[in-house]
Amino acid sequence: MTERRVVVLCIDGFDPEYLEACEMPNICEIAKKGFLKIGKCMMPSVTNVNNVSLVTASYPRDHGICSNYLLNREKNEGLYLESGEYIRRETIFQKARRQGRVSVLATSKDKLRTLLNDNVTFSVSAEHPPKWIQEKIGKPPEIYSLEINGWTIRAASHMMSRGPADIVYITTTDYAMHTYPPDAPESQQHMTILDNAIGDLLEAHPDITLFITADHGMSKKNKMVDIRHALLSYGINSNPVPIIKDRYVVHHANLGGSMYVYVNPRYIQKAIEILQTTSGVEEALTREEAAVKFKLCPERIGDVVVTGEKHVVFGDPTEIEMPDNLRSHGSVHECRIPIIGYNGDFKSFRFRENRDVGRYIFEKVLGKQR
Repeated sequence: MTERRVVVLCIDGFDPEYLEACEMPNICEIAKKGFLKIGKCMMPSVTNVNNVSLVTASYPRDHGICSNYLLNREKNEGLYLESGEYIRRETIFQKARRQGRVSVLATSKDKLRTLLNDNVTFSVSAEHPPKWIQEKIGKPPEIYSLEINGWTIRAASHMMSRGPADIVYITTTDYAMHTYPPDAPESQQHMTILDNAIGDLLEAHPDITLFITADHGMSKKNKMVDIRHALLSYGINSNPVPIIKDRYVVHHANLGGSMYVYVNPRYIQKAIEILQTTSGVEEALTREEAAVKFKLCPERIGDVVVTGEKHVVFGDPTEIEMPDNLRSHGSVHECRIPIIGYNGDFKSFRFRENRDVGRYIFEKVLGKQR
């Protein structure tokens, strides 16, 4: 086991296209001295699923988080998955606590603080920062800004300076990626803010092992498909639930590239046949097929799982208007993500998925026994 402190930075929506389009001298130097691989995230390619996979080193079928929003079918009520009570696997923070180690969690979105916070030693979110950290690094910018993620990284660095910190997990928000394509000047501005904050982090803590990865990529979307209408036109009532749905509607308007569809069991096969021929739908799978293909937890997904073509999102035009220049995620087309490692013992360790970063921490830092 290594005794070096480990920092994981999950850059929300960090599609590899941003690496290609934007100048990031610090990140490029880290990748040159360490490694850079283009790997995969979990499906559905949304925030909660992948952050939990990272901190548990497991697939959604094991940790139980298969969406940002869950429908309780018995009560016909939906709930935002923002609490650790829904996570079924041990996290790096829980194991660190059992070993008497100190962990730090810094998030831009408060929902990730509340989701991942169980057994974390010190945690902070940019949305609800404590007074003491604002006195040291300043008041955070608003959540829908280019500057917010730089603040979150600085907050983590400050917490590391206050005392021991063995495991540090930093996760950002993808407002900039939802709003600006990689070649936009605002994207360069955002990536410069991130790159400078990473440089400052390494200058303050040069001994750390650092990982930089993402929860999902991002694609331009220009077509909205109404699943409910497509099925109702054949006389089938359904309840399509957006997998991407969360409280940050400015990002994506709850329009994503996959959907969990709940229908009367007797109409499942007919619904699949209809959806497979619906324009913009790439796949329509039964619950069982989707659970196997995407490594999902069957009791926490819909009767039918629908994924879209690269330019497609799913939504109801009577509830939401398709935004101009929408960029979103959730489909298989946003599963390519970078995995960057620096200053660690990476020999004989394979990084193919973002969850492998968590696996490295369990095996190399906290010990293989789980």
